[in-house]
Formats: sequence, C-alpha cells, structure tokens
Amino acid sequence: MPERDWNGALGATVRDNLEQVYEGLPIDEPQYTLMYMPPKAFSGFARQSRNILWFRNDSIAQFQLAQNQYARPQILAVVSGNDEEIQSFYFEENETLLRQTFAENERKEKLRRIKKSPTNETTLETRFGYTLTYPSAYTTFKDTTNFVWIQKPLLKGHLNIIAYTLPEGALEGTLSKRIPEIRDSIGKVYVPGRLEGSYLITEKAYLPYYYKTELDGKLSYLTKGTWEVANDFMAGPFVNYMVKDTLKKQWLVVEGFAFAPSESKREYMFELNTILSTLNQEE
Repeated sequence: MPERDWNGALGATVRDNLEQVYEGLPIDEPQYTLMYMPPKAFSGFARQSRNILWFRNDSIAQFQLAQNQYARPQILAVVSGNDEEIQSFYFEENETLLRQTFAENERKEKLRRIKKSPTNETTLETRFGYTLTYPSAYTTFKDTTNFVWIQKPLLKGHLNIIAYTLPEGALEGTLSKRIPEIRDSIGKVYVPGRLEGSYLITEKAYLPYYYKTELDGKLSYLTKGTWEVANDFMAGPFVNYMVKDTLKKQWLVVEGFAFAPSESKREYMFELNTILSTLNQEE
C-alpha cells in the first residue's frame, strides 16, 4: 500500500488485526510479523513471499484470494477500493478468513518441510495406535506403560511432545479445573524437573485458553497456556489436545511444550501445533 496509508488509519487497522497476540506464550509475540513494502518496490524477487496482502486503488471494491500467483506456495490477498475507508472495510470484513488462509498455508509449508526427513519411530503407534508426523530430529525420550515422551534438542533448550491416555470419565466436572489437575498429576509422575522434588505443572499466574474443537475427526478439547516447574524456576508455553476415542472409551492426550530460555517461542509452538495437527488413528 502507499506509504501514507501505511502510516495512517489503514495501516493501523492492518497492524491491529494481523499482529494480534499469539495465544499461550509467556511473553507476548504477534501472530504475524509484517514487513511493509511500497508499491513501486513490489516487483521481481519482492513478489516471491509466501503470504502477501496487497491494497490497490480501484473503482471495483472487493477482496480476492489467489494461490501461487508469483511463487509456489503462495497466498496473495488483494483488497481494492476507491479510498482508504472502503479498503479498510473490505479488509476487516474478511480478516478472519485471511488469517485462517495464511495460517493454513504456513501449516502446509511446515508439514512439507517436516516430510523431507520424517521419523522412522513407531513408538506412538505401538503404544497407543496413533501416529504423528514429525521430523527425525525428534526421538523417544521416555516410553512407559501409558506415557510417551518425544524430544528434539535445541541450541538452548528442547521441544517436547508427550502422549498418554485417560479413562472415559476423567474430564467430568469443570474443564478449566480438571485439565490443569490432570496435567499437574501427569507432570508429577512422569515429567520431573532439574531439582529433586520438582516437576511440570500448569502455571498458576495465567489462565490458559480453552477451546472445543476436533482433531483426527474426533471431539477434542484444546488448551493453550504456559507451564512452570514446581519448586524450580523454569517455564514456557504448551499446547494440549484431549481427544475423545469413543471406540476405546478413553481420552488420548497429546501435548507439545517448549523450553527455550530467552528466545522467541512463536515459531517453536507453530512447529509443535503443526505436528499435533497430523494426529491419525491407525486402522
């Protein structure tokens, strides 16, 4: 868009919507990092980005989505209208669709990269009858009767995926009470901290986000929040899915959590979310 629009009300509207806080991180980070480009610079290599939002002055007011226009994979969103006010209206009317489309484009690209070097491990399938698609950089860290812990080392820290099952009636009562109780009890038994008597729990200072959703076509409860270690000073973000398995009359829980001190967590959590989205029950 023209620089005057970027520095004006239209630019502020775009930033307010697309730089919303990424849920569940200990320190606020935006969902998207925006890079402004003046129209005269939008040519050649500059058109190769995966997600582009283009505002154009045009007598026909509309919002359009195009796929793979200048590169592959790419989503190009075009907002057109006679003036800044009309463009702002069409952008805000379609903002939810736009964010969902960008997010799905990023998820597919992340998954494509993961599949370049997928794991050969079958721990989850053997233990629970489910599979996840994750890179070979993740390896099984712990495997017990009803608990699997998979980990990927980072330069400073690690990314983690854990899975376990719960009896059918485990979530009876208030979800916002039961889910942290379950997480804390699992952490006490299976996820110890560095110090004796320390273990993973749901952080008490911040309320998690709870959603009713679907995963692998099954009723699921999604929780996003931050974890901490009881009796120690460690913390980070987590994403947790409790998936109802009606055939086995139980809940399968899959969770991703990151430990990466003094680093941005958004991309790490996006990777874990992408991996969890591939959950599939074997026939």
